[in-house]
Amino acid sequence: MAQVNGETETVVRRLRDGMAGGVLSFPLTSFHDDGSLDPDGFRAHVAAQTATAPGAIFPACGTGEFFSLDEDEYRTVVTIAVEEAAGRVPVVAGAGYGWAQAARFARIAEEAGADALLVLPHYLVAAPQDGLVAQLEQLAARTRLPLIAYQRGQVAFTASSLKRIARIPGVIGLKDGHSDLDRLQRLTLAAPEGFLFFNGASTAEIQARAYATVGVPAYSSAVHAFAPEIANAFFAALRDGDEKTVERLLREFYVPFVELRDRVPGYAVSLVKAAARLRGRPVGPVRAPLTDPTAADLADLTALLTTGLDLVGAAL
Repeated sequence: MAQVNGETETVVRRLRDGMAGGVLSFPLTSFHDDGSLDPDGFRAHVAAQTATAPGAIFPACGTGEFFSLDEDEYRTVVTIAVEEAAGRVPVVAGAGYGWAQAARFARIAEEAGADALLVLPHYLVAAPQDGLVAQLEQLAARTRLPLIAYQRGQVAFTASSLKRIARIPGVIGLKDGHSDLDRLQRLTLAAPEGFLFFNGASTAEIQARAYATVGVPAYSSAVHAFAPEIANAFFAALRDGDEKTVERLLREFYVPFVELRDRVPGYAVSLVKAAARLRGRPVGPVRAPLTDPTAADLADLTALLTTGLDLVGAAL
């Protein structure tokens, strides 16, 4: 990893400690029924999230519908997350699109007090490796915030490109959403000491054991946004080698949840929001182009959530 300043070194240390101690939380962005931003609802949601000891908070990322936020809304969301975290956990804000637009979001996150940025995949087009590296170089040159690259969709780094981005001042880690363990193992072996990796697959718990075998035990948890009791119980069981609990939670909750998630495009966010509403969280609906679950799917979600909470001794 490139030489880092003391401020960046502190962020890396806090993230590493947090990733070892808990799941990474990706809060939902709250909207009113008319689609407008609900700052009070978001504040209440983030307060509830931070109270359950996540490793870090990642506002305005994929689960938080970054792609639906304008710059003023983004500023409000990141500012609230920073205020509610109050220094207890790192706050890593999402930023994306091309580097010029990502730099605008980066400036807002910087002003709001975020600790780092998760660089979401660029928009629409496929790009060669040189371009993927240049995207991070351009953004890193325009912000003092440390950057975590996110490979998913059209972004997938080779081992040689990973070495290059790790030399960019301020680039501190990689979130992986491809679940290609052969590629990921090559990346971890190519990375310099201290470079951060975490599992960013949808419903990451499903593949948490597999990721750990290639040296990536840390993971993000969408389930934490609506059922931290389940997410934290799974994390503890995995950490403690309690295979019986891990497999029971996978078999009876996580696998059925993924099967439900896969019914409709966009349910990776829509179901999470619907489940949070079932728990009384003030997160509101999703914004188009996402759609909320059908009545039938919502009934199945309610039954599954009840089962999952019962497994860990909690109630709907």
